[in-house]
Amino acid sequence: MGFIVPAEAVVLTPEVLRAAAVRYESGTGVKQDTTRAYQLYCVAALEGDAAAARRLADINIEGQGRSADSAIAAGWLHYAAEHSEATADGLAHPRLADVKPAADPDCPTVQGTPDQAVIKTWVNLFAREYGIDPDLVLAVMAVESNFNPRALSPKGARGLMQLLPVTAKRFGVQDIWDPVQNIRGGISYLRWLIEEYSGRLRLVLSAYNAGEQAVEHYNRIPPYDETKRYVMRILVRYGTRHLLLPVDPLPIAELGPGFTEDAAGRNLLVTSN
Repeated sequence: MGFIVPAEAVVLTPEVLRAAAVRYESGTGVKQDTTRAYQLYCVAALEGDAAAARRLADINIEGQGRSADSAIAAGWLHYAAEHSEATADGLAHPRLADVKPAADPDCPTVQGTPDQAVIKTWVNLFAREYGIDPDLVLAVMAVESNFNPRALSPKGARGLMQLLPVTAKRFGVQDIWDPVQNIRGGISYLRWLIEEYSGRLRLVLSAYNAGEQAVEHYNRIPPYDETKRYVMRILVRYGTRHLLLPVDPLPIAELGPGFTEDAAGRNLLVTSN
């Protein structure tokens, strides 16, 4: 099932991401792009979608659009079994019976405490789907948590993107300590803020730090020393040339207005009534 979130939230569900991957893989209604399809299957799988993980296994078994790799295929079958109601035997493949599972370097799953290389891979994957510069996400993450997935602030903000529980819930994060979910939730929030403040980066960052109400009250960076330092630290990392961010349609919108119906009737952006 997709996440149910407040109407203002932007959350791409695993089901919709997988449906988009199918379209790109087959070239249905869009130029065929197997690399893009693999990335979309990956993002859906990282969100716990067993069917996407099984498709990643099949692609690696057959070498469709990439070099065949039995070890990576076995790894995805193992992951699919962990996230499916089916038994491991039900997801077995005869060509992989004696193959030791290996991680997919293009789509690493959560295995213990991730290093910065793995974190950067996740950021690149999710930032693309939400139409955000991954360098902005990494700059925010560096200042927020210094890339520590177990970071906990005195105010109760948690994880890599330092989400408060109320923000995590708002953006469909079920496990705030899961680093992938935490990243996706923070990226979803940044996307919403970029739209809300028409790409004005200083206001986006101020709201991420001090809250939307403070920004709405002052209509500028709030006069809080902490927030002013926070904004400056990120701008130093990210660069002041990006003070006005583009507010482009989500990349998945390329599939066109008919995509909603093609995605089993689910909305492209999941919202509550």
